[in-house]
Amino acid sequence: MASGREIKTKIKSTQNMRKVTRALEMVSASKIRKAQDLMKASRPYARAMRKVIAHVAQANTDFSHPFLQERETVKRVGYLVITTDRGLCGGLNSNLFRRLLPNILEWQAKGVEVDVVAVGQKAIQFFRRLKGINLIGSVSHLGEKPKLDQLVGVIKLALDGYLAGKVDRVFLAHNDFVNTMVQKPAVHALLPLGVVAEELGVVASESSPSPDYPVAGLKLEQKHDWDYIYEPDAATVLEHVMARYIESIVYQGVLENLASEHAARMVAMKSASDNANKVIGELTLIYNKARQAAITQEISEIVGGAAAV
Repeated sequence: MASGREIKTKIKSTQNMRKVTRALEMVSASKIRKAQDLMKASRPYARAMRKVIAHVAQANTDFSHPFLQERETVKRVGYLVITTDRGLCGGLNSNLFRRLLPNILEWQAKGVEVDVVAVGQKAIQFFRRLKGINLIGSVSHLGEKPKLDQLVGVIKLALDGYLAGKVDRVFLAHNDFVNTMVQKPAVHALLPLGVVAEELGVVASESSPSPDYPVAGLKLEQKHDWDYIYEPDAATVLEHVMARYIESIVYQGVLENLASEHAARMVAMKSASDNANKVIGELTLIYNKARQAAITQEISEIVGGAAAV
């Protein structure tokens, strides 16, 4: 059995650790409400943009925007991956990577090259260690109130690659916030828009985990043979709409991931604090037993010595 001094040292170190986990839990608890408000405020706009784009992608238009053109041969795909900057948020990032890697390996098995644009320090560190994946751009430390200006650079990387014909498919990977206890890793198609429409139709037809889920309640009409009337012209309108669509979806993904981060960290730190309390209780019991054993041994030695005299 360990000595009383060693046990007291372990109790002290566990108590110090509990102070840290409690502090992180309270910080995340104070920030999660603001993060949820930001996320929920932007959801209606992002959902409306998804619906508009899905309908435009199914229209029979004379003008063919590059984002609407689906290439038959896929030689290179791009992923825009959104993660956290800091750790101590449970399995949030690892669950996303676990969901994403089979998708990437499936493309690589077909001989398709993979480019990654990373948002968040954890994604940057993860993909720098992986071989066979090109990390072409990154951004981190977006703060508690991310701005669209901070994302313009990485969004432009993905769009320019697709417009130049270097990338044939673009995907967005992030954590969707369902509720405080559940965060769902998701990989969505971003380009071309025909794939987005097909994917959105499948997801919307399934039972969504929450009425506030990003694509809950979206219902798409079947592919139609009519077009919309554009003013002043189709090229100008679609160019503007496509850019706003990409920006809104990526920005929404960042807000979803931010709310998921605070929720996951709060739950993880609460669990860590509870475990620390349990360990402290067990160590205190062991310390008391060791102390009682030491006292009993001293009394026995005194009694034995007195009997010998």
